[in-house]
Amino acid sequence: MRTTKAEHGLSRESVRKLTSAAVPAAEEKAKLSPFAQAIASQYARNTNSPVMVSGIMRIIEFMIVALAGLAVFFFYVGTTQGALLDYFLAAIATATLSVLLLEFTDSYQLAVMRDPFHTFGRLLMAVSGAFALVSLIGFFMKISEDFSRVWFGAWYVAALIVFMMFRLIMSRLIRRWARNGTMERRAVIVGGGKPAEDLIRSIEQQTYNDIRICGVFDDRDAKRSPAIVAGYPKLGNIAELIEFARIAHIDMLIVSLPITAEARVLSLLKKLWVLPVDIRLSAHNNHLQFRPRAYSYIGSVAMIDLFDKPINDWDSVAKRAFDIFFSLVGIILFSPIIIATAIAIKLESKGPVIFKQQRHGFNNELIEVWKFRSMYTEMCDPTARNAVVKHDPRVTRVGRFIRKTSIDELPQFFNSLKGTLSLVGPRPHAVYAHTRNLLYHEVVDGYFARHRVKPGVTGWAQINGWRGEVDTDDKIKMRTEFDLYYIENWSLWFDLKILFLTPIRLLNTDNAY
Repeated sequence: MRTTKAEHGLSRESVRKLTSAAVPAAEEKAKLSPFAQAIASQYARNTNSPVMVSGIMRIIEFMIVALAGLAVFFFYVGTTQGALLDYFLAAIATATLSVLLLEFTDSYQLAVMRDPFHTFGRLLMAVSGAFALVSLIGFFMKISEDFSRVWFGAWYVAALIVFMMFRLIMSRLIRRWARNGTMERRAVIVGGGKPAEDLIRSIEQQTYNDIRICGVFDDRDAKRSPAIVAGYPKLGNIAELIEFARIAHIDMLIVSLPITAEARVLSLLKKLWVLPVDIRLSAHNNHLQFRPRAYSYIGSVAMIDLFDKPINDWDSVAKRAFDIFFSLVGIILFSPIIIATAIAIKLESKGPVIFKQQRHGFNNELIEVWKFRSMYTEMCDPTARNAVVKHDPRVTRVGRFIRKTSIDELPQFFNSLKGTLSLVGPRPHAVYAHTRNLLYHEVVDGYFARHRVKPGVTGWAQINGWRGEVDTDDKIKMRTEFDLYYIENWSLWFDLKILFLTPIRLLNTDNAY
């Protein structure tokens, strides 16, 4: 199955503007039926992404070709003075060309990875082509005589044998993962009836399909949307879908509605865009034709990309590496302050040094966030029902200083190292945080869309001055706007910019108390 990525889609900002009055702002947590709950629990564990698996295979196959060349070099040629660098560069160049040619011949598509026997000629041609190109380059540059021909021939044979053995092992693993659900993309069909049935049949007919359809959700009654669609049960309405998707770790929502039903499509998106999933509009039965690059595909089934899951696959790996590296740097750099603060808190008042509070994390899951305790133990408020205000009598003298300077947040480096927080992202709010006796999601339309990425120790909103007490609707609205901008425009460079601007912005302590 080949999946190609569309070059454009509706931005979340566009959808929010187009549908600003479509539904109420609050997200009601719907209760799933026992049947839907049972199905969701079957999919509660995470899966291996096909994109990640193919990416790891590229890295391993690069290493197979390069290390085979170096192993033969040390065994046959030996560490001849001055030769190591030349042979090393030749090995790296050939390994790079091998992966590029395998990529060019679509050898990292799921169908090829699952069944290398039927594509043996293609794999052989790609690897052999890389060696042939390197030997041709050596001939024209008049440097081929500097290399051992026995080494080159033995390297080619060794690399090809190990490469094919690796492909055979991976094909067995991938087929096993596909059977037991370890490697799949979980999808839900939004909308029922005959269009949904036709769509499901088309998806199921695709060869080497990694899509697992987990059920159908539709707001319409049984007359217009039957209880069973192409053998799949209708599990509930759209409100229940949001809860189901979070429990079942759904990867993709496929909206089975005609593109001409604009009002209904936008109304659905208004409810669904808060989820950290890919959202696709089926173009299977649409008569409107767009340019080919306007579509993505599940096999040969055309889809229009509406939303992509933010910070996904290799982006998430890069961000996690970023978090681990800079968390360790932060812990080492600030360790004297961390130790001194812990001692000061212990000396001033009784109770634990660390204050733990439940907050909303990625995908609306509850996480435990660590801070230095800044209040008297008997007056601590883990629920944050009563926000800290200026000259709050619950705050200790040490607490006032560490809150003013944000030293109380330093234990969150350990949250980031553990993985419950990211260093940079939307700041997590306490579960019952509110303004004017309204919970934040009751004030801000699309508030839960902040949770499509892992929350952070610092964020774009805080860099722009939106930190401290939230005592008006505008403050939480502006925080949310800046957080959504961050999600839309994320990059490692953006994270780096926010991280290094944080100490400068913390000099402004007007709203910190």
